[in-house]
Amino acid sequence: MLRRIGSGAFATVWLAHDEQLDSPVAVKVLADNWAGDDLIRQRFLEEGRYLRRVESPHVVTVYDAGELDDGRPYLVMTFADQGTLADRLGQDGPAAEQSRGLTTAQSLTVIREVAAGLQALHDRGVLHRDVKPANVLFRSTHGGTDVRAMVGDLGLGKALDMSSRLTLAGGTPSFVAPEQAAGEPLDQRADQYSLATLAYLLLTGRRPFNHLDLHAAADPGPVPALSTPGHPFDAAVEAVVRRGLDPVPAERYPTVTDFSAALTAALLESTGETPAVTSGGRPWLPLDPQLTVLRARPTASPTPLPMTPAVGSGQGQRTEQVLPTAPPPRGPRWRRPVAVAAAAVVAAAAAGASAYALGKGDATPSGNVTLTDATHQLSVTVPGDWERFVSRKGWVPPEQPKHARKTYPALWAGSASDWTDVDVDGRGVFLAVLPSSQLPGTLPQHPDCGTGDKVVGKDPDGNDQATTRYTTCPDGVVVEQATMLDGNRLLWVQVRSDSVGQATQVLRSVGADEVSPPS
Repeated sequence: MLRRIGSGAFATVWLAHDEQLDSPVAVKVLADNWAGDDLIRQRFLEEGRYLRRVESPHVVTVYDAGELDDGRPYLVMTFADQGTLADRLGQDGPAAEQSRGLTTAQSLTVIREVAAGLQALHDRGVLHRDVKPANVLFRSTHGGTDVRAMVGDLGLGKALDMSSRLTLAGGTPSFVAPEQAAGEPLDQRADQYSLATLAYLLLTGRRPFNHLDLHAAADPGPVPALSTPGHPFDAAVEAVVRRGLDPVPAERYPTVTDFSAALTAALLESTGETPAVTSGGRPWLPLDPQLTVLRARPTASPTPLPMTPAVGSGQGQRTEQVLPTAPPPRGPRWRRPVAVAAAAVVAAAAAGASAYALGKGDATPSGNVTLTDATHQLSVTVPGDWERFVSRKGWVPPEQPKHARKTYPALWAGSASDWTDVDVDGRGVFLAVLPSSQLPGTLPQHPDCGTGDKVVGKDPDGNDQATTRYTTCPDGVVVEQATMLDGNRLLWVQVRSDSVGQATQVLRSVGADEVSPPS
């Protein structure tokens, strides 16, 4: 290991040297404090699987994966020796973006190459869900005569066919699509919205929106004009970017490739600007020699990485995942239903249900197992084969600010570790406490299950409760239920089962005894 080149909430990235290939590589390692969390570990490994599906010069490549001596997984990935787009823009926040760091031709090249990377992901059935400057990486090629833009960090990536299953509706508020911020089912047009936001930033030097949280991003309002008195844009360019930023997915371009092509044509027509190209042995983007230094450099944490296996290649700089606090629930809004705040965290594969202290003590058939979370505040009785995968540790809801992170009680149980995957014939239950001041207006949706039957009322203890049952799923039954515990916490339970009877039995067994405030 030569030096640390980045760190985020869930992982640290190290620069290493592959002796067999005689090449610098990046190694992304799961952070110590998440090593024992089965869910975070699963998401970390999913990133590697998604990246391995794609062969594109504009998507970071995963060359290898393994485990350290202490059991933490790592991914060996492409080293982005020319940093990130955030580095090029000098981003420390919106104010730092006011001075445009790239020419229009360079900006168009970045947009086209990022679009190519996203299209490669989409063609393989993968959504990125976190397109932003920090996740656009640059790598020098052909002996330094070219610079290539790549899409990296799929920490929030998700398979398209799992968009209605258990997923994080997180993202970076100022770049995320409204439907993603609202926790609704997604398709590739969500990434197109983020790409259009990136295009707006590159062309104007400012973001179209500076949302502080996902609540604001779910209803962004009108798009500000690209043009300013000192930097006007043709109406055709304005129209392309506005279409990519339309709050309704159906109004956007069919694919990111279509958006990229339309923007290229509009800029060529109005300004004569074409993508930057390599000329005379000089790269289209100036090389930064400081970024290519491979010797060890001082870092904020001199602790060496406890790693013994040989490595091959790794992802670029600053692989930070942004998972801010879940927004408060909201009622319906114009042209599109709003999904719940809680959907920001647990939108639904095994979607399910639970009531506050509901049916506690009811008899259950033999062969079932009663499980509790680590705090002994949450409990549920499940079929014996659902005990194959159990996680009792608390969880931090996505979108919580880093400075105010709190751990809430949570409990998972399933027939397999990936029981939430739509392609897996798995069954299970997830229950957790969420910060919320009221019941969500809309529970997570399951398009593959049709329209669910929703009931809003009270549980036996008089707590406000909302339940949606999906009984026409192709592979069983999905139930969602949210119950208010008190004025600022909500109990969320999701069940994926073989039958309505089995789901009801699991729901009736759920208990939440005197749930204490988060730690």
